[in-house]
Amino acid sequence: MERQRFTSRLTSVLTLLGVAIGLGNVWRFPYMMGKYGGSAFLAVYLFLTILFAFPALMAEMTLGRMSGEGTLKALQLAFGKRSGSVFGFILLGVVTIAGSYYAVVVGNVVFTTIFSAVPGFSSSNQESYHAILSNGWIQYGLTLILIFLSLYVIYQGLISGIERLSKKVMPLFFLALVYMIVHALTLPNAMEKCLEFLQPDFGALGLPEVFAALGQAFFSVGLGGTFVVVYAGYLRKEENIPVVALFTGLGDAGASLLFSLFLIPSILVFGLDMASGPGLIFNTFPQLFSAMPGGRFVGTLFLTSISIVAFLSLVAAYQVPFTSFQHEYPLATRKRLLILIGIGQAVLALPSSLYPDLIGYLDLIFGSGMQVLGSALCILGLTWWMGRANVMQEMFHSAEGSAVQRISYLWIKWVIPMALLAVLVAYLYEVIF
Repeated sequence: MERQRFTSRLTSVLTLLGVAIGLGNVWRFPYMMGKYGGSAFLAVYLFLTILFAFPALMAEMTLGRMSGEGTLKALQLAFGKRSGSVFGFILLGVVTIAGSYYAVVVGNVVFTTIFSAVPGFSSSNQESYHAILSNGWIQYGLTLILIFLSLYVIYQGLISGIERLSKKVMPLFFLALVYMIVHALTLPNAMEKCLEFLQPDFGALGLPEVFAALGQAFFSVGLGGTFVVVYAGYLRKEENIPVVALFTGLGDAGASLLFSLFLIPSILVFGLDMASGPGLIFNTFPQLFSAMPGGRFVGTLFLTSISIVAFLSLVAAYQVPFTSFQHEYPLATRKRLLILIGIGQAVLALPSSLYPDLIGYLDLIFGSGMQVLGSALCILGLTWWMGRANVMQEMFHSAEGSAVQRISYLWIKWVIPMALLAVLVAYLYEVIF
């Protein structure tokens, strides 16, 4: 089967950004800032993104392009047929479960967007908004629609479906963010409150705050042995992996920063709680947009941008098993594979729709802990079980490499796995205690 490739570096980066940027950049990043040290957390997060997440991204991209056939083939290449198949099927199971509850969350966001547009948030209709939001069958119906649309995009193929959608959506997404930032910073006293918040207090940082920033750096760019590995398989052979990884990592961190430049002054001006965690979108936003001047338009624009990038991440979640199984079982048709994935997702999404409290527990296990484990497996397999010369040639287009490239390889081989292990231990500690 002939491999499809991205048509240019720009479309490669835009598509990978569509995978990386999701709800974690919206509710998780501001919440983490509010809980773990404010602007000091921001500074540490940006530093750790360059130091750890960027090299890890390079490693997953390298393994993905070397295999070119998805998660299953990548781990078989790294660990051998038997062990690699076990690890691969585990990660495919993880992303399948994660995709089911993520679809429910995206459905909630789409509903919130529609409500913001018609009839618009006000102090008198928030009760009806929450009543419909808590109706599991309505949310399940929206989820089924999103599952179908995601699979339809995949059915269109890389160029006609995923790449074309990403190329149109991502520039509009960043333009919308810039407009919203300007609007937020012109609110009364917004600039003063924002500048006050952004004065870092590094004395407030301890190990929990640093581990939280490290975990957010890994979490935000979509590491986990699934999304990045699959999409990197579409990179052209002449493409410079460090450059693509750098643009992707900085673009994702920039999106988190831009979201924060809109949310922080807006929330501070209206005296709302920035540290409200997963409830930020569905609890704080309706209050914010009902009180903000022009809130109906700005809120709808903001939520529409969230819905779009979240949908691109949902497409990626289904692209992972589709690509992997398509190459593992070449006799299965595209349509049959997509129908099977759709049926599986429809069944798995039902409990999360009817019992939304499940989502937080599932995400802690399958979205955070297992994501770190998957990335660690990819990096260990790449650097410890595959030949160094082959990896260097794929990553840097040079089997020997310069001194900086050799140091980068050793950093990925020794330091990044230890950092991922530290984050995994921190998540297990949070689950147990």
